[in-house]
Amino acid sequence: MNRQSSKKSGKTRPELEEVIERHRKTQDEARPEVVERRHKKGMRTIRENIRDFLDADSYCIEYGSLSMAAQRRRLPAAELIDKTPADGLVATVGSVNGDLFESSKSRCMVIGYDYTVLAGTQGWFNHKKKDRMLELAYKWKLPTVLFAEGGGGRPGDVDMMEIIVAGLEFKSFSHLARLSGLVPLVGIVGGYCFAGNAALLGCCDVIIATKNSNIGMAGPAMIEGGGLGVFKPSDIGPVSVQSPNGVIDIVAEDDADAVAKAKQYMSYFQGSLPDWECEDQQLLFECMPEQRRRTYNVRKIINIMADKGSVLELREKFGVGIITSLIRIEGHPFGLMANNTTHLAGAVDADGADKISRFIQLCDAFDIPMIVLIDTPGFMVGPEAEKKAQVRHFCRIFNNAVNATVPVFSVVLRRGYGLGAMAMAGGSFHNSDFIVSWPTGEFGGMGLEGAVKLGFKKELEAIEDPEKRQARFDELVAMHYEHGKAVNMASCLEIDDVIDPAETRQWIMCGMRAQPEPEKRSGKKRPNIDCW
Repeated sequence: MNRQSSKKSGKTRPELEEVIERHRKTQDEARPEVVERRHKKGMRTIRENIRDFLDADSYCIEYGSLSMAAQRRRLPAAELIDKTPADGLVATVGSVNGDLFESSKSRCMVIGYDYTVLAGTQGWFNHKKKDRMLELAYKWKLPTVLFAEGGGGRPGDVDMMEIIVAGLEFKSFSHLARLSGLVPLVGIVGGYCFAGNAALLGCCDVIIATKNSNIGMAGPAMIEGGGLGVFKPSDIGPVSVQSPNGVIDIVAEDDADAVAKAKQYMSYFQGSLPDWECEDQQLLFECMPEQRRRTYNVRKIINIMADKGSVLELREKFGVGIITSLIRIEGHPFGLMANNTTHLAGAVDADGADKISRFIQLCDAFDIPMIVLIDTPGFMVGPEAEKKAQVRHFCRIFNNAVNATVPVFSVVLRRGYGLGAMAMAGGSFHNSDFIVSWPTGEFGGMGLEGAVKLGFKKELEAIEDPEKRQARFDELVAMHYEHGKAVNMASCLEIDDVIDPAETRQWIMCGMRAQPEPEKRSGKKRPNIDCW
């Protein structure tokens, strides 16, 4: 952070010297031993992360930098100045991706806990500072990025004990939650993130965590204090747990990678890019197997369809039957979701339904149009599946999709069966702004084989010869396939067209150009984005 001082003729007034010295002690350069310990762990300081995240020279002011821990009753002020700079919370405003987007779209607020100060805990003054910053973020409608590493509440702040009992009236959590749906909220964590820090992190739209992260609503001290056993911090909420269960949206290699991914994520909410490249779209159809029941890699299709380097997948390890990604086509940002046929043949299970529902909320809140790639036999079925409250989880898709107002462009890659396909397309095929199919598309109220088994059960059972029974079954499946194939669906106007896969991007951009200008608003479109 660059600072300018008022010097004239080589002289500085004492009161200014004091201010300059106090500011100097807040910087990394004044604490080389602390910085070295941090680097030895393969991690960066909070100021290094912020400097990397914000555009060059835009990290030029810091709010509340002269604060220190509320512990003057137990430690000398000079020691607190040296050891608790900024009370462990760095707060600033600046710009991100300003080289790509105009200044009004690159504005950003950053709030970051400093783990080198009392383990990044939440002290009296950094709570007060955070409240101040979040109030400004709401007033100025600033996208907010939170570096959340830290251990939660700080019991060592004793200065306020005569007038504070529990401090439960602080509004930090409600202030951050109030921003949900108003501006993008990005949570970044590397290392330990427990208790109050984790509560703030969980309010964010997206959580980006490094591989060495541990995230939990309580750290070791609280767990032990609650009589639940003794655990190491590394035992609590590792990435191996918090990524598959859906807490973490994006796993990063290290601090630098987390910052890079945060900048990429923010870019989708900042607008379109004028320059782009894409793969040869003739490659798309080659990704589809000729055998209709064989799986394929839908991520390969997404990467070919999207602009080069523009795909950012969210919650990759959670609800793996559904893929949700932010992408660009001709520079324009889109939210894309697709069935993953390598998991449950693309059936939508309870976790997948939750993943879809929240992704719809995210895109709708910030007017990100959606692309849906459909290949599903429907919803997951069976007694075991119903133990996961599927009836409620599945129907979240309908409630969220039907009440969203962003454009939805649906493309059936292969199977479009039953309620699952309807939900993917926004609750009904005709809820999509267009729904087209690739030539491999096949449709029905349920899977073709299942429809034949149920609808022709008695006829098939009456055939005693197994070979003849199988031949009749194959004949009936072929008949149903012919009836439900894409060109027949299009001829009955149940879908809008059957297209060459190479034309998919063209259809999407034509659909975008047909949209009316979005309504301008100053407040929220929806009350909030569901944390789950």
